[in-house]
Amino acid sequence: MRTTRLLLLALMLALGACQQGAPEPAPAEGALPTEFAFAEADIDDLQARMQAGELDSRTLTQAYLDRIAAIDKAGPTLNAVIEVNPQALKEAALRDVERKTNSVRGPLHGIPILLKDNIGATPMANSAGSLALEDFRPASDATLVRRLREAGAVILGKTNLSEWANFRSTRSVSGWSGRGGQTRNPYALDRNPCGSSSGSAVAVSANLATAAIGTETNGSIICPAAVNGVVGLKPTVGLVSRQGIIPLSYSQDSAGPMTRSVADAAYLLSALAGRDEADPATANSAWNTSLDYHSRLQPGALKGARIGVLRSKMAINADAGAAMEVALQTMREAGATIVDAEIPTEGQWSEDQRVLLLYEFKAGLERYLQQHDAPLRTLSQLIGYNQQYAAAEMPFFGQELFEQANAKGGLGEMEYITARSRARRLAGPEGIDVALKSQRLDALVAPATGPAWITDPRAGDDFPGAGYEAAAVAGYPSLTVPMGSSKGLPLGIVFMGAAWSEPRLLQLGYAYEQLTLARKPPTYRPGPDPRKAAARPANAGAEG
Repeated sequence: MRTTRLLLLALMLALGACQQGAPEPAPAEGALPTEFAFAEADIDDLQARMQAGELDSRTLTQAYLDRIAAIDKAGPTLNAVIEVNPQALKEAALRDVERKTNSVRGPLHGIPILLKDNIGATPMANSAGSLALEDFRPASDATLVRRLREAGAVILGKTNLSEWANFRSTRSVSGWSGRGGQTRNPYALDRNPCGSSSGSAVAVSANLATAAIGTETNGSIICPAAVNGVVGLKPTVGLVSRQGIIPLSYSQDSAGPMTRSVADAAYLLSALAGRDEADPATANSAWNTSLDYHSRLQPGALKGARIGVLRSKMAINADAGAAMEVALQTMREAGATIVDAEIPTEGQWSEDQRVLLLYEFKAGLERYLQQHDAPLRTLSQLIGYNQQYAAAEMPFFGQELFEQANAKGGLGEMEYITARSRARRLAGPEGIDVALKSQRLDALVAPATGPAWITDPRAGDDFPGAGYEAAAVAGYPSLTVPMGSSKGLPLGIVFMGAAWSEPRLLQLGYAYEQLTLARKPPTYRPGPDPRKAAARPANAGAEG
């Protein structure tokens, strides 16, 4: 141990004198993605190469930094990464020293990971995509970032998102933020990446990192994962600490992995999950903090499983419905029993959820800003900032949700208390739980959403609908896995279960994934660049 500490100290001193951050190669503008040595590589593959001495974390981290420069900032210009970690190479080199001294921390050791830009990670900004916070650097890591670093992961940087987790306007465009601009879908560059974890999904799909972390309140992991052809897991609220994350809703917020495989999502969840005194939601004793999700994966897990299909959700999109029929037949042939199911309270929670989010956004955001010594401390101040800098922050859509939330009172108001209780009850115990128990089901499945729509900054999102909302409102887990495509655009299937059912959902998703291997790498199909439109101010009179 003494030798290890001395080696680490020496390396830290040496690296401290070196320039940190990514180099800036300059490929020709518009160049197509080139061959990438680590394309589609998963955690097991990368760990095997590092264990064999064929690869080290610093080389891997540099390769991802080069790829970010080559196709995210140039080439197709995906605009998925909002900031690289200036200490990424230093972190990677330290992990290499640990490996040489037999101090490997686990399967994430030396693996580069990106974080959504509402998750605090030193020394980077934590802005939620807003120019108001572009220079705000929290003094410490979010709990989940600390857990990732303790597991040996390298924090590669931050990803773009729908500003304020898509809770600023009623007609926003997903994947756009004042600080980061418009993220583009790598399968067709004129298509939307969905949100709000848009940059995390695009970065993983385009092989800009091994994995990424997103956050979800209602679809912000599942939707972007589905339309960008990757796996997304939204855990039960309380499984992963939210401390250090810019909040939207205490009742519904959850952070989770976005990966190219279910196995990698299981590895990340094992590192992320755990109790945290700073987040009371994690105090629930219904789950085991030492659970190894990856070890429970079984290729034959569909045999004997009872799966309920939400038929009504198959009308979201014709191609998604057709792909869903193929997925159901695949599961039948693997030994699953497929039955039609319905959530008896479907949609009855919508108005209560709207009220809940307005109250919790204001209370949670102001508490975060004040606790972390942010430059702006209240929602009123943020509204004023957006008005003052409207040309940069509101060129296409306003801040109606900000204004509605700011008009609400505190969390002691009866309107809020009633709405919160009713929304969670209707979606959870009287919704998903009834659907599962009535037919002894292991999980519910549906198309996650339809294919990605064309990005139109002025008109806003042309959202096709969702199959995941009940799980989001209930605070229950959901998992999306690639299941096919529509005219070259990815489609995902979503598995939903009861609270704390992540082990079973991962088993089922893994078994389905291994049978289909439906993920196809992106094609970067060209199209009009929505960012050029986004550079033009809106006509006078734009909302907000």
